[in-house]
This record gives sequence, structure tokens and C-alpha cells, in this order.
Amino acid sequence: MSKQKDARFVDASAWLKSRKRFLDKEKAFTKQRDELSAARRKLPMVRVDTRYLFETSRGEETLSDLFRGRSQLIVYHFMFGEDWSEGCPSCSFWMDNLDNVAVHLAARDTSFVVVSTAALHKLQSYKSRLGWSFDWVSTGISSFNRDFGVSFPNKEPGPTNGYNFTGRVFGEEMPGVSVFRHFKDGAIGHSYSSYSRGLDILNGTYNLLDLSPLGRNEEDLEFTMAWVRRRDSYENQE
Repeated sequence: MSKQKDARFVDASAWLKSRKRFLDKEKAFTKQRDELSAARRKLPMVRVDTRYLFETSRGEETLSDLFRGRSQLIVYHFMFGEDWSEGCPSCSFWMDNLDNVAVHLAARDTSFVVVSTAALHKLQSYKSRLGWSFDWVSTGISSFNRDFGVSFPNKEPGPTNGYNFTGRVFGEEMPGVSVFRHFKDGAIGHSYSSYSRGLDILNGTYNLLDLSPLGRNEEDLEFTMAWVRRRDSYENQE
């Protein structure tokens, strides 16, 4: 009696043939991504003349101070409103994937800081709860997050024409990343900001899930990331 073939599987030679065909697509995508990154680096900058002030563990600091003497600064805009008791679970998910990157970025003349509108004592308490080590500062005393398109008081579009340049406002606090350059003459340039799905590339967990057969497996959920919890709030933890 012959053994029935399992339709879930192919033999190794068929798998290798399919994998090599797909590798061609991956290489093409990698090349396109390199070209996109090169084009991003050539985007024009806007000079930042506003004297933004931040509450930090070191006292009040300016945007220039946040560079910590380096020529580049990457800011993650973390959703934590002034009257919130906890940080956003999705932003917390991203931070679990970005904690400890600062030392590697520093080796490339780049600083990393997380910015929220909540008071510093709230940020420090939440940071301690989740065991993070990154630099987290409060912009509650300035218009920084509003000016860079992630905070929308009274749900007004603000200077960035809404969230992700759409003209629409989806909430008073939204996530994003902004990048700045510090020049030797003291000038600061804003080179890039990204929002929404543009932040996917920063999340290592999502990128790992994208390699798996089931992927992110979010299609049947009420909304994207409905499964995400704060790291200390999952029911079953290893």
C-alpha cells in the first residue's frame, strides 16, 4: 500500500527551486531599499530656529543639548499624553525593540532620545516599570511634538497638515520618528520624519514575524496590533 503524499510539504529539491526564485525578488527589494535610503539622505533640510525646551533627568535642556555633542539625533515620539497614567502599549512594543540601540548609534556619531508630552516623573516611573535604559525626556513645556506632527491639541491638524501629512487627525497623540543634524556652526536641520507604517522597519519583532509562515497573523483581529500588550501584561510569559 503506497504512502499518501502530504500536501503540506514538497521535497527538498522543489523547496530549493522555489527558494532561489524568491531570493531573486529579495535581492531586488534590497537594491530598491538601498536606493530609497540613498534618496532619503539627499532630502533637503529645514533649519530649526525654535528654542525648544525639554524636561530631562539632567534638568532643563534644549534640542541642541539632546545631541550630546554628536552630529545627528534620532527622536522617537512616544505616545504618552499629559493626563495619561500609562504609555501607549504599541509604542511600548516598539521601545522593547529599540532599547539599548543608543550605544551602537553613538558609535556612528548619532544620539537617540525618546520624547513624550507627559511629565518627566511619569515617564521615569513607567521606564523603571518596564526596565528600559534609553534617554526619555518630556516636551510638555514646549510645542515640539505638535510642530513635528505627532501631538494634536484639540485635534487640530497643526503645522504638518495632520498626521502623516494627510490633512487628517486620528487622535491627540500619535507615534513618529524625527531626524536632525547638528552643524559645527550651531545650526540644526530637520531632515526627515516618518509616521504610521513607516515605523514598521524599526520593529525587530514584526520583521521576525514577517519571516514566518503565519506572518503577523493579524488579519482576523479587531484592529492591527490588537494582540499587543505591555511587556509585563501578557498572560503567559516565558
